[in-house]
Amino acid sequence: MAAGLARLRRALHPRLVPVLLRAQPMASEAVKAPETPQDSGTPREFGTLRLQRERGHVLHLELNRPQKRNAMNLQCWRELRECFQELSQDPSCRVIVVSGAGSAFTAGIDLSDLASLVADLPEDVARRAWGLRQRVLELQESFSAMERCPKPVIAAVHGPCIGAGVDLISACDIRFCSQEAAFQVKEVDMGLAADVGTLQRLPKIVGSQSLVNELAFTARIMRAPEALSCGLVSRVLPDKETLLEVALEVASAIAARSPVAVQGTKVNLLYSRDRPVTEGLQHMATWNMAMLQTEDIPKSVQAALDKKGPEDIPFAKL
Repeated sequence: MAAGLARLRRALHPRLVPVLLRAQPMASEAVKAPETPQDSGTPREFGTLRLQRERGHVLHLELNRPQKRNAMNLQCWRELRECFQELSQDPSCRVIVVSGAGSAFTAGIDLSDLASLVADLPEDVARRAWGLRQRVLELQESFSAMERCPKPVIAAVHGPCIGAGVDLISACDIRFCSQEAAFQVKEVDMGLAADVGTLQRLPKIVGSQSLVNELAFTARIMRAPEALSCGLVSRVLPDKETLLEVALEVASAIAARSPVAVQGTKVNLLYSRDRPVTEGLQHMATWNMAMLQTEDIPKSVQAALDKKGPEDIPFAKL
């Protein structure tokens, strides 16, 4: 068995060509980049969000406007986009849990900011439309950055999750909720069509176009039991405290696995979602022709032989 492991290690770690070695600076010669708050382990501070490190490689992101039921103002949209762009590049982060402070997950977009979306636009119809389109695209990017983040994102929903809140959780990888959670695609009641992700992502999540149409056309409230039965969430917990505890436990279990394996899994799940099976398989083969050479595989095999779990393996940051 040991000989087989040694052969696996040799196969996955071919010696680098000397020319390539000469072309690369030695670690001691490399110029160190300035340390960022993320590199130092100190999460960045935001005005409308609270980001804190939980259990090693797990970060907890809280929508933090409880006095406004976490209504998302323009600052919040911008900070969500910036936060996930930064976490995507943070090697110490492996999983993110998203929740809401106070009694609600989110009341959706802050209605007091709606007027500012069309403020200061040119009078010419074409230029005004072009400018408004750019602003909508910026709002969409707040959740698309979350979806593209290679680190798994877990939504822990309690209380109301309204309008843009449904857009937000639709961009997450895993969704849990408490039994008092309520979901509402509210946009038609405000005179507009949902435009930041619900109409595009929700049908792929619940698998019923009829149900999505009903929710989007009527703005009726969906309660936790129905959300569980249709697949919007995968677990319903009795209260917020238990919800967060379970979400963080699942996040810790994910963070204990190889980040090469976990992040590669998310990238390929997302890639394959909107493409034919054959195209997804081709992408997977191309992806793994590099990633199968990781040191994480022999480490994991050795741990399995030693009757150890992933949490016992010191995987390097990615």
